[in-house]
Amino acid sequence: MGKATGFLEYTRCESSAKEPLERIKDYNEFHVSLTDAERREQAARCMDCGVPFCQNGKMLCGMISGCPLNNLIPEWNDFIYHGQKEQALKRLLMTNNFPEFTSRVCPALCEKACICGVHDQPVTVKENENSIIEYAFENGLMQPEIPAVRSGKKVAVIGSGPSGLAAADTLNKRGHNVTVFERSDRIGGLLMYGIPNMKLEKHIIQRRVELMRAEGVEFITNSNVGLNVSANDILDGFDAVILACGSSNPRDIKAEGRDAEGIYFAVDFLKATTKSLLDSQLTDGNFISAKDKNVVIIGGGDTGNDCVGTSVRHGCKSVVQLEMMPKLPDERAENNPFPQYPRVCKTDYGQEEAIAVFGHDPRLYCTTVKEFIKNENGKLSAVKTVKLEFVNDPESGRKIPHEIEGSEEVLPCELCLIAAGFLGTQSYIADAFGVELDQRTNVKTEAGSHATSVSKVFTAGDMHIGQSLVVRAIREGRDAAAEVDEYLMGYTNL
Repeated sequence: MGKATGFLEYTRCESSAKEPLERIKDYNEFHVSLTDAERREQAARCMDCGVPFCQNGKMLCGMISGCPLNNLIPEWNDFIYHGQKEQALKRLLMTNNFPEFTSRVCPALCEKACICGVHDQPVTVKENENSIIEYAFENGLMQPEIPAVRSGKKVAVIGSGPSGLAAADTLNKRGHNVTVFERSDRIGGLLMYGIPNMKLEKHIIQRRVELMRAEGVEFITNSNVGLNVSANDILDGFDAVILACGSSNPRDIKAEGRDAEGIYFAVDFLKATTKSLLDSQLTDGNFISAKDKNVVIIGGGDTGNDCVGTSVRHGCKSVVQLEMMPKLPDERAENNPFPQYPRVCKTDYGQEEAIAVFGHDPRLYCTTVKEFIKNENGKLSAVKTVKLEFVNDPESGRKIPHEIEGSEEVLPCELCLIAAGFLGTQSYIADAFGVELDQRTNVKTEAGSHATSVSKVFTAGDMHIGQSLVVRAIREGRDAAAEVDEYLMGYTNL
């Protein structure tokens, strides 16, 4: 490294964020970047360690440690420190198709595996990555790279989420003719309608789509393959097909009163807000409003947090986030050593904003809904919750939840959002192509392969591995693209 003692001389410094009460006035991203000199100091903290776990990207005890894309993090940190931003960009784009997405929405698996973080704070890898790609866009470095030679092979990508876009981008750069089919009105899938603007403003997606379009990728929206577009026509018209439709079946909550009016899946709530915001700045009223309502969110993950932040911006009367599991420790437990992913409690942006507005953390741990209570008009008026305790199951050896008798509580609620995760592939798209599903309703493939049970049909992303992270979806898309390339050409150099 250029600054061998940087990690001793500089402390971690992150981009500043607007105060919660200020940033909830709009739906924009709210972080303010460091200066160039400050960013170079942060890159100088990279230690040139002997084993850079940050770029390892392996599963340890069921969790990912390090970057699944195997980003060459020490190398581009070194280039940042030396002010060689164009070289840093080349290194970054070698492994990551869309750094502008991952540097905004990834939970920074790289930083959790940073050796500098064992006894100090980890390197600001995620922000360093963002500084590289934003510099590139701002200074005209991201120009269309049109393949000099076309293979004549046609590939259809069904779905324009991160895995579909990564597969399309990779195959197009290889020289294949790629068409992306998206059932929604805008390209981006999960990136467009599953992640709020506060984390990823949509002009960032559109900027990339326009670049890919200039490079030769064709995008067709409002094309729901299996419904208004024939799967047989796709199979007849293309040399290979990649199914990248996501894990789109939301997990439901089966409790008495589930038919009450006012209960929605989180993905529908978030999509409606984003679409209305893009269409009309919310003036059309075509969204599920939380204004002046008591909101209960079932689910403690990232999607639940996004619902908290969105509800606060709507002007909700109150917000409660129910988490079935116990609160995680504030620091690593002894049975969760480095370089495993740290299972620790974090307070995300939405929870910070709820605390600022209402004066307390919105999360209730070891709690679930036992009953939805509706009024005489069938509208949701309250939820009955119950506390849970986890006891060892002698048969499985796992801890399973049991209701604590007498712990029921009634919370006022006119809007309940279910953010309990997703279960797998929607059956109509699998049926349309005739692909097999596994026991988890993901598209079935051989281990280490993306080829389905149907000739020339491949799969990638959440549709293949189940609900996961954007960074894993990009890796899935890249790997599927290499497999498709080999299928089409007899070899691959991807």
